[in-house]
Amino acid sequence: MTRRAAEIRLDALLRTACDVIVERGLANTRTADVAQAAGVSQALVFYHFATKERLLAQAFAYAVEQDLARLDAVTRSSAPPLTKLRRILKLYTPAGRATSWSMWIDGWSESLRTPELEKVSRRLDLRWRQDLAAVISAGVADGTFQCADPDGAAWRISAVMDGLAVQLAVHDRVISRRQFGEWVRLVTARELGLDLADLD
Repeated sequence: MTRRAAEIRLDALLRTACDVIVERGLANTRTADVAQAAGVSQALVFYHFATKERLLAQAFAYAVEQDLARLDAVTRSSAPPLTKLRRILKLYTPAGRATSWSMWIDGWSESLRTPELEKVSRRLDLRWRQDLAAVISAGVADGTFQCADPDGAAWRISAVMDGLAVQLAVHDRVISRRQFGEWVRLVTARELGLDLADLD
């Protein structure tokens, strides 16, 4: 097998593993489930990942990296900080079946028991905070935002988004997407000295 073919096979296995995890959950996903869904032998799964824990951690990272690629596109753009902030808030909002959020929530939960997954989860989760803090800092520097503590503001805004997203993704009809958006904008506006209309 060529290196390119191996990379394609690995990518296909990770995509399949993500599908299985969304359906079964991280705790209930077995290497045999992924092998069956991918139409390959369990030995091939172990060849690529060595352990079930590594498979789960890499599949989680693979799924989350899709979100982070969209975040990178926002933060690397030449848009002003306020535009970047609006886009980040929109990216964070669960949409549709909230598959991405299901993976995040499941990943946080399973990280309590799986050290390898906890390391991956922490690294990827901190990326969101760091990028949000960088956008806030840029907005403070150009006078768009009023905030004495961009890092703390990023943590507080993210904490509100995380908590609301869990409610939205897990508990049907407890809050609406409209409420999610309004409350996140309200907290963000208060943290950054903005009018609520600035975030519409």
